[in-house]
Amino acid sequence: MNTAKGARARARTEITAAIKEAARGQLAAEGAAKLSLRAVARELGMVSSALYRYFPSRDDLLTALIIDAYDSLGAAAEKAHHAVADAAPLERWTAVCVAVRAWALAHPHEYALIYGSPVPGYTAPQTTVPAAARVGLLLIGIVRDAHEEGRLTGPALPAELGREAERMTADLAPGLPPEAVTALVAAWAQLYGLVGFELFGQFHRVVEDREPFFRHAAVRLARGVGLEP
Repeated sequence: MNTAKGARARARTEITAAIKEAARGQLAAEGAAKLSLRAVARELGMVSSALYRYFPSRDDLLTALIIDAYDSLGAAAEKAHHAVADAAPLERWTAVCVAVRAWALAHPHEYALIYGSPVPGYTAPQTTVPAAARVGLLLIGIVRDAHEEGRLTGPALPAELGREAERMTADLAPGLPPEAVTALVAAWAQLYGLVGFELFGQFHRVVEDREPFFRHAAVRLARGVGLEP
C-alpha cells in the first residue's frame, strides 16, 4: 500500500512539474495574460479535465508559477549572499543586487511575470508573500547587521514623512531607524527599476556597458540607505 502511494505521489509530482514547464513555455511565447489551461493540456496530450485535478483554474497555475519564480530568485540571492557572508555590509548588499540582475537576465519571462505588467483579472493571494519577501528580507538583514554594528549612517528624514516612516518601520523592519527603512523601500524599488529598464529595453542606446553601470548604481543605492565602505 505504501509503495503504491509513493508511486502515485511521484507521478503527481512529475506531472505537476511538466504542467508548470509547459506553462512557462506559454509565458515565453504568449505572455502571462494569454496563459491557457486548455493550451497547456493540449501540449501535454492531456484532456482539460485531467489537468484541472492538478490546477483547478488558470489563477491557481499562475500562483504556482509566481511562487516558483520568487523562490528561484530568492534562492539565487541567498546563495550569492552566503558566498560573501563574512564581508562588510556594502559588499553583501552589492552581491545580492548583482545576483538579482543575473537571475533576471537568465529568466526574463519569469521576471516579467513577477515584476512586469499585472495580469488582467488576476490578484496574487497571500500565499505568494513569503516567497516574494525573500530578497527584501535579505536586504533588511544586511542593514540590520550594519545598524547593530554601529556602521549605519542613516540619511535625514523629512518631517512630512515621519508618520509614514514609523508605519513602514513597524510593518517591515521593527528596530531599525525609520529613516533607514524609508531609504530601504526606495532602494528596493530602484533596484527592480534598474533591472526592469535593462531587461525590457529602456537602456537601449543609453547604457551600453551595463554590468559596471549596474554595480555602480547598486553601491549608490547602498550608500543611500546608509551603508558605507
